[in-house]
Amino acid sequence: MPDTPSLPDTAAAGARWHAMTPDTVLEQLDAGREGLSREDAAARLEQYGPNRLETARRRSRLARLVAQLHNLLIYALIAAAFLAAAIGHVIDAVVIAAVVIVNAAIGYIQEGRAERALDAIRGMIDPHAAVLRDGKRVTIPACEVVPGDIVLLEAGDRVPADMRLVKARSLRADEAILTGESVPVDKTCAKTVPDDAPLGDRHTMAFSGTLITAGQATGVVVATGKASELGRISAMLGEVERLTTPLLRQMNLFARQLTIIILGMAGLVFVYAAFSQHYAFDDAFMAMIGLIVAAIPEGLPAVMTITLAIGVQRMAGRNAIIRRLPAVETLGAVSVICSDKTGTLTRNEMMVAAAATGDALWQVSGTGYAPDGEFTRDGSPVTALDDPVLAELCRAALLCNDAGLRVVDGTHAVDGDPMEGALMAMALKAGLEEAERERLARIDAIPFDPRHRYMATLHKGEENGPVAYVKGAPERILDMCAAQATAEGETGLDPAVWQEKAEQLALQGQRVLAFARKGLPAGTTELNEADVETGLVLLGITGLIDPPRPEAIEAVAECRRAGIAVKMITGDHAGTARAIAIQLGLAEAPDVMTGQDLDKLDADGLAMAARKTEVFARTSPEHKLRLVEAMQADGSVIAMTGDGVNDAPALKRADVGIAMGKKGTEAAKEASEMVLADDNFASIVAAVREGRTVYDNLTKVIAWTLPTNGGEALTIILAIAFGLTLPISPVQILWINMVTAVALGLTLAFEPTEPNAMRRPPRATGTHILSGRLLWRVVFVSILMVIGTFGVYFWAVDNGLPLEAARTLAVNAIVVMEIFYLFSVRFAHGTSMTWRGALGTRPVLIGVGLVVLAQMAFTYLPFMNAIFGTAPVGLAGGALVLAAGVGLLVVVEAEKAIASALARRRDGRAQA
Repeated sequence: MPDTPSLPDTAAAGARWHAMTPDTVLEQLDAGREGLSREDAAARLEQYGPNRLETARRRSRLARLVAQLHNLLIYALIAAAFLAAAIGHVIDAVVIAAVVIVNAAIGYIQEGRAERALDAIRGMIDPHAAVLRDGKRVTIPACEVVPGDIVLLEAGDRVPADMRLVKARSLRADEAILTGESVPVDKTCAKTVPDDAPLGDRHTMAFSGTLITAGQATGVVVATGKASELGRISAMLGEVERLTTPLLRQMNLFARQLTIIILGMAGLVFVYAAFSQHYAFDDAFMAMIGLIVAAIPEGLPAVMTITLAIGVQRMAGRNAIIRRLPAVETLGAVSVICSDKTGTLTRNEMMVAAAATGDALWQVSGTGYAPDGEFTRDGSPVTALDDPVLAELCRAALLCNDAGLRVVDGTHAVDGDPMEGALMAMALKAGLEEAERERLARIDAIPFDPRHRYMATLHKGEENGPVAYVKGAPERILDMCAAQATAEGETGLDPAVWQEKAEQLALQGQRVLAFARKGLPAGTTELNEADVETGLVLLGITGLIDPPRPEAIEAVAECRRAGIAVKMITGDHAGTARAIAIQLGLAEAPDVMTGQDLDKLDADGLAMAARKTEVFARTSPEHKLRLVEAMQADGSVIAMTGDGVNDAPALKRADVGIAMGKKGTEAAKEASEMVLADDNFASIVAAVREGRTVYDNLTKVIAWTLPTNGGEALTIILAIAFGLTLPISPVQILWINMVTAVALGLTLAFEPTEPNAMRRPPRATGTHILSGRLLWRVVFVSILMVIGTFGVYFWAVDNGLPLEAARTLAVNAIVVMEIFYLFSVRFAHGTSMTWRGALGTRPVLIGVGLVVLAQMAFTYLPFMNAIFGTAPVGLAGGALVLAAGVGLLVVVEAEKAIASALARRRDGRAQA
């Protein structure tokens, strides 16, 4: 058996297959038009391997589980559990261990879901293909297709591999999954394409995973499996590293710093206590354990996880489905949204927006394929059928048409070509009925073919015999016309005038089609090309567009008000993308760059283009990925939206990948952190708002939790430093942390969105979660809590109360101060001294009620007294505890007002 020639890699030779003639490609592949022999095919299958995408090597389940524990804060929690167990508090050790297990389980489950992205792409290769083997048509599994195979394609087929077309008749392919093209594209085998043509312009090729929507073709396979365009995307997706979210990056840094500080402080306290005259070695060790237990916020990870989970639930109510928990918070930091056009910013439904006749220009309203809308002229509604030329133009659009409309779940859908569906909807809007197709029955037709660039149909006439209607590319139809139709009758035709009209519609991003008619002799039953290629009467032209979603226009405006840049990255043509960008309000005169422009830029040029350009057209998956990476390089947090396989690598790389739920491919969904159930760009704005709310609430949780732990730790440090009896014991510290972290700290997770949340610019990625302002607040409130705790404790000692009662009052003082501080921290960007602030939310009131009941039991129930070393207290002590809480709230609110006033003054000076 002769050696099979080596097939060049698609990345290199694949850039040339479209530029070669069919005969050259067959010669390069040592193949013939009759197909391969079975022996040759078997040899090639062994050489090139099956036509399937390779399975990426994945981590084992155990490795994935262990990775969830690789976090310093988790290590600190585990250490806290062991220390709690070491001092005899088994219940608290179990609670802390449960927090660790829950966090690990959530991360393990979410990561497992994300790894299914490659599986989704693999499923896009159809299981069977029709090929020629030994000159006979046979059906084989798609995985057995090899380079050099002759594949037969028909409407409805999924292309099994990349192929150069050898024969094609009226062939159209839906390549949206690869290029983002909103409508099927015409394919041809006769012409070659320049080497540097972008993927969407390679009309001589059919690509693996795309769908044939019309016509028939024969093609020779040039690339299979990982060498195909689909395979390259799969490889890119497997190589793209998913970024750590801003929250996780900040929490990792925060955990390291906090752990180092706590352990350092605990070590110093132990050394000081052990070598002083006040504490025995065992007592010093117990004091160190108490300090570690006091300082470590063991409930913080659990409350943060619950806060994120509540955000997930809220977003689900807004049709935004979160697949990875930290993505909730990341949305709040988004500074740039890179959006695909087709199906994301637009409806992915063609619509006739304008029609021009020899007498006037008409605007057509409506949405989608629904036959609801009106014709307007100079802004005034008109009855289309009252104008004879416009009426016949609409009739031609209805009759020279193979599409149909149907209603599915109350929504109009098209059977057939989307553009023909839009033309049919226009005719119905004009007042025509589908019965027109029966009244003027079709006799014969010339299907659309890219070679002659038109479609023609022959119909039974009304009085003057049969009539032919023709539609196609404007320049082609104009060449076939001898006159134009007007209200006064047929007049001379000026092609330049019509070319200008077509260009004006094209500049608005519309796809232009021309319509003409010709009367034929009575008795004509066949339609030939010679019958219609001369002597036509031009009826007019129509402009079709995939219109922007009305709600997306407002969503873009709100993003801009929130300081979020919106950039369109699409595979569609530059003119169409620019027109849609103007309608969306991205810019009055948006800058547009194509993929070919990007290929000419170095790294610095790409970074500048990514910052300044609003629209990127004719882009490939590599371009989208490079743009996302270029924008991330300057610290921007990127949300990438998309629906096709071509979007998947960029979706995975982005900080937040957002896939369309209805029209998105499974590959896009699996590569994303969020899926829009309603395919509505406006839902992204709602999700960003919720993300900002979640981050605000996380900040509130931290701002409330750390002063609690800081006050407890500082109380122990000061007591040891001055040789005092500890005002609170380690077991009482654990009680405070266990009760308040759940009943009080958790209530902050339910806080509603603060006013003007979407008027603030996105926070900088370098902003530490423990900012200077928040750090000051932690220190300031911790000091106030220490003052309140020692004040109440010393009052109890001075009044002769036993140690148990004094400690009980000190614990209650800490808890009451936490309650009052909770009302202050609820408003991160405003005052709490309002009626709304005093009332609180339902979760806050429930939490406060539970804590009050718990403290009553802690103080007065005998078995609680025995466990925690507490004692009942009198009315005077209770009043003092309440006064400590009120005093803390007043002082904190006064500090907040002063800080706000100083910030406004600084801003005023900066603006001046």
